[in-house]
Amino acid sequence: MISIFFACAKVLFLMALAPLLSWFIKKMKAISQNRVGPSPVQVYTDLWKLFHKDMVISEAASWIFHAMPFVLFASVLSAASLTPVSGAVSLFGFTGDVIVFVYLLALGRFFLTLAALDTGTTFGGMGSSREMTLSSLAEPALLLSFFSLSFRTQSLSLDGIVSYFSWQSPIQILFFTSLAFGALLIVTIAESGRIPMDNPATHLELTMIHEAMILEYSGRYLALIEWSHQIKQIIFLTLLANLFFPWNFSGMSGFAAFGVGIGLYLLKIFFLAFVIGWIEIHSAKLRLFRAPDLLAVAFVLAVLSLLGQLIIGRGV
Repeated sequence: MISIFFACAKVLFLMALAPLLSWFIKKMKAISQNRVGPSPVQVYTDLWKLFHKDMVISEAASWIFHAMPFVLFASVLSAASLTPVSGAVSLFGFTGDVIVFVYLLALGRFFLTLAALDTGTTFGGMGSSREMTLSSLAEPALLLSFFSLSFRTQSLSLDGIVSYFSWQSPIQILFFTSLAFGALLIVTIAESGRIPMDNPATHLELTMIHEAMILEYSGRYLALIEWSHQIKQIIFLTLLANLFFPWNFSGMSGFAAFGVGIGLYLLKIFFLAFVIGWIEIHSAKLRLFRAPDLLAVAFVLAVLSLLGQLIIGRGV
């Protein structure tokens, strides 16, 4: 019963922390440009304001347009429930959840692109085609990265992978996971819509991908979409933190392990957010036809990681 309580608390914790992580990256960019930037409260007040605004909905919108924000939010929240936050316990973890994790996110993406086409706008169709092109390269790289870790740990569960590596030395973790880490880092940038793949702050029709698909949304629908995007970003950073920088709390139990685990998790997650922000500050957005090249690099790294595991053999 206590473990279920902690698992539920971790999902709620991810939901509450997601906007703050987005603020942290925005603040980094503002400081690099000699601007003050938003306050930490601003990201939460923006969501609050959107939830209480009226909506403007196209007359051509069907039920897909209305259902998409809820399906997207539910799929991202379901993926969060499979993600171990601190330690090796998730709310709904089971054997094979790495595959379900990928396709839960794919379900939300499918409805997002379908809803962008629903109203018949030019921007929506353009953004949908771009999103599906990039996701067709990002998803195989993500799956192969998971499979390379699963082959080593003999587990198709995110909890099992984290549990295995939490008992390994840092040198061994670096040796077996460095290529998969590089692949997942690139996929994280793509899935989060960050520079150099996409620019979340632009509305230029020649460059936007994610923003082009949600131009028709407003009010609480837009709030759900933005919150879902923030939660997905923190999910991927959580995977980077816990799969490749695991910690072992075998000497603690109960609330002590929970408190220390959350503290170390925050250190790791904000460090990785700093890395993402640093890359965004020091990079220019790639041209649309060059973006698949970066995802191809992620795919090659994932393939090399899996081949390396096949050559070395399973873990013990």
